[in-house]
Amino acid sequence: MTGESSTNPTGPETPARPAGARVVDARGAWCPGPLMELIAAIQEEDAGSQIEVLSSDQGSRQDIPLWVRKAGHELVKVEEGTEFDRYLIRKTH
Repeated sequence: MTGESSTNPTGPETPARPAGARVVDARGAWCPGPLMELIAAIQEEDAGSQIEVLSSDQGSRQDIPLWVRKAGHELVKVEEGTEFDRYLIRKTH
């Protein structure tokens, strides 16, 4: 599922994946791919929506939080992992 966006495909609500959060699975995508997929997802969602980005690109650790702040959205949670990281973003406007 590398580089594809989807809504919450499986599993119950968890702290890492709230019910209804859109999932952007950008694992395996190179910079700036994960950020560009997040931007596209943000543009499609309504204010208040949550988007979870899965990224294995080390550049996302800097790029995603910086862009989220610059764009005025909320970075709810970051979970750094050994194979990929999870970013939970709430669209604010």
